[in-house]
Amino acid sequence: MTAGSFDIAHQRALDSVLAGAADVPLAALDWAYGTFGAQVTIASSFSIEDIVVIALACRAAAAHGVRPHVFMLDTGRLHQETHDAAAALMDRLDFDLAVFAPNHAPLEAFATEFGPNPFYRSPELRHGCCGLRKVEPLGRALAGRALWVTGLRRAQAATRRDLAHLEWDGGHGLYKLNPLLELSEGAVRAAIQQQELPYNPLQDQGFRSIGCAPCTRAIGPEDDIRAGRWWWEEPEHRECGLHLRPSA
Repeated sequence: MTAGSFDIAHQRALDSVLAGAADVPLAALDWAYGTFGAQVTIASSFSIEDIVVIALACRAAAAHGVRPHVFMLDTGRLHQETHDAAAALMDRLDFDLAVFAPNHAPLEAFATEFGPNPFYRSPELRHGCCGLRKVEPLGRALAGRALWVTGLRRAQAATRRDLAHLEWDGGHGLYKLNPLLELSEGAVRAAIQQQELPYNPLQDQGFRSIGCAPCTRAIGPEDDIRAGRWWWEEPEHRECGLHLRPSA
């Protein structure tokens, strides 16, 4: 049964668990699987953050007799390296992967009207593209679920500084868990190295945040981590719509 509204008891239970946790991300995922079981799903673009989340989830879910469910939004414009990272991690860890693609008809109509790369022309067209390739498939990916897990971190962007470990996604009617919330990029990379997990090689080539190929570029070590995403837009607008919260 999918969660229908925010229950403060869940927030209090998670706060209690995390207050004494030596490993906050693992404890958060253990709580999620202990509370929602197989109704948990993990959103993954196979970034280093998502890979760490999946590795932790495999440990946490096993303790509750659950096989982790992961979903990927295949926009049709991803780097080949992203697909390779997904395949390599599936060979390494035990989880189920569901792939969601855009609905063809509206995407074809959009591309026919505005061309193959309309996102460079205006924020409205960029959001229109993201809406078709990411936001609509996300709704299908979350249908019937009680909680979705992300690899979001506060340090990633100005738009993510006020995130909480547990949030209510009112647009989709379920909980949202951000277990890596307080981790640094260095801590995430250290976890990857310690466990010798496969990851996207572009992340060693200046691509510190990776989305669709036309909307991602390499950046320098001193740049904001998401400076390579939609670089022609202002930083406060650099979200695709997957993680925007309702204004009311």
